[in-house]
Amino acid sequence: MKRICKKSVIKKRHFHYTDETVAAHPELLDRAAPSLDARLRITEGAVPELAAAAAARAIAEWGRPAADITHLLVATNSTAHAPGADLRVAALLGLRPAVQRTLLSLHGCSGGCSALRVARDLAVSSRGARVLVASGEVVTSLSFRAPDEASPEAHVAAALFGDGAGAAVCGYDLGISAEVPALLRGAIEGCLLETLAPLGLAEDAGGAWNGLFWAVHPAGRAILDSCETALALEPGKLAASRRVLSEYGNMVGATIFFVLDEIRRRRSQDGGHKEGDMVGIGPGITVEMMVLRAASSNDQL
Repeated sequence: MKRICKKSVIKKRHFHYTDETVAAHPELLDRAAPSLDARLRITEGAVPELAAAAAARAIAEWGRPAADITHLLVATNSTAHAPGADLRVAALLGLRPAVQRTLLSLHGCSGGCSALRVARDLAVSSRGARVLVASGEVVTSLSFRAPDEASPEAHVAAALFGDGAGAAVCGYDLGISAEVPALLRGAIEGCLLETLAPLGLAEDAGGAWNGLFWAVHPAGRAILDSCETALALEPGKLAASRRVLSEYGNMVGATIFFVLDEIRRRRSQDGGHKEGDMVGIGPGITVEMMVLRAASSNDQL
């Protein structure tokens, strides 16, 4: 057994069962005694508790409320009960009663990958879906037993398997979150001050951003409205961005070139401001800014 453990290159494993578990269930070590019912009783509570602990960490890193989870997907090889581990996990996490649950059982070592594949399909097919995937395994509670000299394969399994759980929140959403306009309203002026201060323009502007021309990426009408409101821009300051949005929509990275070209063509109507600001809005949310200076002639920018 020592030789097998050394060759496994595994330095440490974690087990759900303890000395107390074994003492309370002597049938686990008695090969002649029935033990399946006892093992399943152990895993019935252990799997959802372990999976929920991993899922709670994933939700915390995600940073949104558990109530925002739309789908729950639980994968395990360690238990088979009705109601299943998925319902127990949902209850432990306080997910909405209407959360859509799926349980994957007995997919073996590929179970986690299978669960992520299904999660991806759910996210793609359901707009705005946030799929919580959790896999909990206490397989050693099922396989733990006394040594058997006649079964060297059992020694390999005893040296290889451990218990654990993992989870992730998955989504597939190329739209603009409803939170983005509000986030932008609260942040854009601070970003602008940081951008213009090194050039001495922030102090000169004194918050009167109408002294600049504006090339804002038209990610959507709400984005442009948020910029206009947050900076108290006069009507028409974002006319170039609004026209490009109207005529072409959001062409992602290519859009800003259309906006710049529209500003160049509108220079005679713009009041001839020398300095301007280019604003790009990206996922994250990320705000990309660049100070622009107009060329001397009206047909160049």
